[in-house]
Amino acid sequence: MGEMKIEVEGSVLQVRKIGNSLGLILPKDLLARLNLAEGDKLHVIEQPERGVQLTPYDPVHAKGMEIARKAFKTYANTFRELAK
Repeated sequence: MGEMKIEVEGSVLQVRKIGNSLGLILPKDLLARLNLAEGDKLHVIEQPERGVQLTPYDPVHAKGMEIARKAFKTYANTFRELAK
């Protein structure tokens, strides 16, 4: 039998020391495809199984999520009853 070739989608990044911090270096081709440049911010969403999702930071979306979290906390019992 022949050797099975497995292709992995995406890039493998290594956590590296950058000054006194740790960081990831994103390849130029990935930055170009995502239309990202130095100084751009990314929003990190933790996923199950130790995964993360990175999306461009949107201050309008971030403010909306902050308002929604406060509403869910303030009206937790109401939302729990509505979910029944």
